[in-house]
Amino acid sequence: MRPYTILDFERGSGNRFRRSICRNHFLNCYYKNIPLYVTLKNMKTRNNKIQKPSIPQTPMTATYNLPDGPQMPRWLRMIKFINQPLKYADDFAKIYGDTFTIRSSRSDNHIVYFSEPQALEQIFTADSSHFEVGRGNIGLKFLLGDRSFMLADGDRHQRQRQLVAPPFHGEKMRAYGQDIQTITRQVSNKWQIGKPFKIRESMQEITLRVILRVVFGLDEGELFEELRRSLSDLLDFITSPLMSSTLFFGFMQKDFGAWSPWGQILQKRQKIDQLIYTLLRERRAESDQNRQDILSLMMAARYDDGQEMSDEELHDELMTLLVAGHETTASALTWAFYWIDHSPEVHEKLLRELNTIGVNPDLSSVAKLPYLTAVCQETLRIYPIAMNAFVRIVKAPIKIMGYELPKGTAIVPSIYLAHHREEIYPQSKQFKPERFLERQYSLYEYLPFGGGNRRCIGMAFAQYEMKIVLATILSEFQLSLVNKRPVRPVRRGLTIAAPAGMRMVATAQVKRANTAALV
Repeated sequence: MRPYTILDFERGSGNRFRRSICRNHFLNCYYKNIPLYVTLKNMKTRNNKIQKPSIPQTPMTATYNLPDGPQMPRWLRMIKFINQPLKYADDFAKIYGDTFTIRSSRSDNHIVYFSEPQALEQIFTADSSHFEVGRGNIGLKFLLGDRSFMLADGDRHQRQRQLVAPPFHGEKMRAYGQDIQTITRQVSNKWQIGKPFKIRESMQEITLRVILRVVFGLDEGELFEELRRSLSDLLDFITSPLMSSTLFFGFMQKDFGAWSPWGQILQKRQKIDQLIYTLLRERRAESDQNRQDILSLMMAARYDDGQEMSDEELHDELMTLLVAGHETTASALTWAFYWIDHSPEVHEKLLRELNTIGVNPDLSSVAKLPYLTAVCQETLRIYPIAMNAFVRIVKAPIKIMGYELPKGTAIVPSIYLAHHREEIYPQSKQFKPERFLERQYSLYEYLPFGGGNRRCIGMAFAQYEMKIVLATILSEFQLSLVNKRPVRPVRRGLTIAAPAGMRMVATAQVKRANTAALV
């Protein structure tokens, strides 16, 4: 007779097993990673009742000590993870503390969450050769492609990152400020005063058009319109509440044709692929050598050996920059407008600060405004768009905070839990930008863009874009929530976001007497 496994329990099969063994005993053995090789004929009975079987002793070849963690069936845990992502993290942290383990049926595939600054420092400063990141985030491959730097490891990751990163920093980044402001005004000027609109849709339109202009070098024409529609269609479809579940269950990622959900995703992705390769052919045929969009800069860049990026590499990096820079920034801006309206004193302080820089200020002065910066920082702290930094898969046994983690362990640096440590952020559930004016936080206390060699390359650009969009809109409009009830984050694909249906109303901003306003 074969050994019984957790699958017998979770799939509802093995009725003889459930009649023969105590459920609690089975789960206890399973979650404590104790082999359970029990057959009916080996079990003792008394008065026709089944007794707990003895647990066989197995020799230990290595000693590992994993943190404690929840003991619940995987299907139940995944339902909570998908539908209540914040409660999932908060509840486990309350019960098990700073560090906890999500145990797998495989002894070498456990998931360990860390949120202490000391633990995060050990993870982010460890030699990158200790971890595999690509395998831990393989679920993004269908969207980003095989050659994305985000899924690469070792030297290949470093080479690609060095090639892609430069345009997102310094003077090259600041050169895009006027484009961001122009696009923001074009979108916001379409609002009808006093008429409710979905704030997230407007923020998505702004950030998508910024990506197409700054990264792809497109702002008009047939190809621009096709890419804009196709990209919006794909991302909205993937991040819908129902489709978000497919990202976490492999059995749902099956192509059964154009009518199946996964088949539709692949079909939409194929259309975008064709459009991007068309753009690459057109760009290579151009004679203009002075283009400053990020695609043109990447096409002109060379690896250390003098080789240029292939079309396949360019395609995958474009998809990576799009996915990483469009949805995330749109979510952050949506939350910023929510919190600004939710906190009248924050709104008042922001307007006073914006009035100090005069009419038509240099955009670099906007980016340096301390309270505006603090509002952006607090927005990214309280509800970080990505709850966790990149998962690291342990390649060889490693010690983190005294825990001996075996090969195959998945390390999850929890951004959300790190941002809600009361000893670092008192009243962490409250929106208080002033905390960022009162002290400076370390890279292991405040990490909305991840950390280590995997910190988001677009971090500076995203913050710059947020400040320009907020300052431009707040100088012209006052945005008010239609429904003043508190809003809780919901899952949107791999991220968390404000509900897509959240509506606001725009009214003309009242200009203050004797003070200059940003216009």
